[in-house]
Amino acid sequence: MNILKEFKEFAIKGNMIEMAVGIVIGASFNAVVDVLVKNILLPPLSLMSEGVSFQQKKITLRAATSDLSEVSIDYGLFINTLVDFVIVGFTIFVIIKFFNTLKRKSEDINETTVETPKDILLLTEIRDALEKMAQKK
Repeated sequence: MNILKEFKEFAIKGNMIEMAVGIVIGASFNAVVDVLVKNILLPPLSLMSEGVSFQQKKITLRAATSDLSEVSIDYGLFINTLVDFVIVGFTIFVIIKFFNTLKRKSEDINETTVETPKDILLLTEIRDALEKMAQKK
């Protein structure tokens, strides 16, 4: 029963919902990046590589026969996956950088373009009140 209680607390706190939303958005983002890489970025690169799609690039170790299947090193798939990774990594970096900038602005009391969170305002008021009390002594 203790496990059920812990699971209920976990789900109610929102962690489970936030995680589910993150997974759904991540899957959608992966689909967008996949299309971006395969249909926008790799075709111009394919032109530079004799018009062959990167996904078709491979080193054949053994050709297919009627009895045996082909054995190959598909380095084109690796290049495609690597380009996907770089794009996803860079995009996540830019998004986190943007949110960190907004967070820094929201925590700055003197910044007027972004509303300061209520907990920061409350802490500022407490600090100011403590400073006034210390000056009176």
